[in-house]
Amino acid sequence: MTEEGTSTRVPNTNVRAVQGISPPIGAEAAICQLRDVLDRVGDKWSVLVMALLGDGPRRYSQLERSIDGISQRMLTLTLRSLERDGLVSRAVTPTSPPRVDYRLTPVGETLSTQVNSLIDWADAHREYVARSRLRYDAERAAEAVGSGT
Repeated sequence: MTEEGTSTRVPNTNVRAVQGISPPIGAEAAICQLRDVLDRVGDKWSVLVMALLGDGPRRYSQLERSIDGISQRMLTLTLRSLERDGLVSRAVTPTSPPRVDYRLTPVGETLSTQVNSLIDWADAHREYVARSRLRYDAERAAEAVGSGT
């Protein structure tokens, strides 16, 4: 049984099909892969980790101290995902305790410039975004009061 307002149609994430362009055979898999890559490089923690590693190799503890608000679990998951995707490499030095260093791979380095540009943009426009959110929220609250809801 479907709840009221729930769509039973599977959403179309195929941009080419929405634009009226038939995707080539096997394109659905490529689109899913593209979405997976964008999900990884667009994730807030991944962006921050990659920005830090863009300055050179870091130990786990250095990354953890440098990223405000990230939990140990989330940092570990982020690093593993970036390593799995070939953007970060992990080197273990057999000492007591073992030393683990993370660095960008050559492909990760090609993304580093883009990540830093995104961070620079976010830093330059964060106050604008904050003001826009406040204005939007105030307008929605005024609409809700005006409509009696």
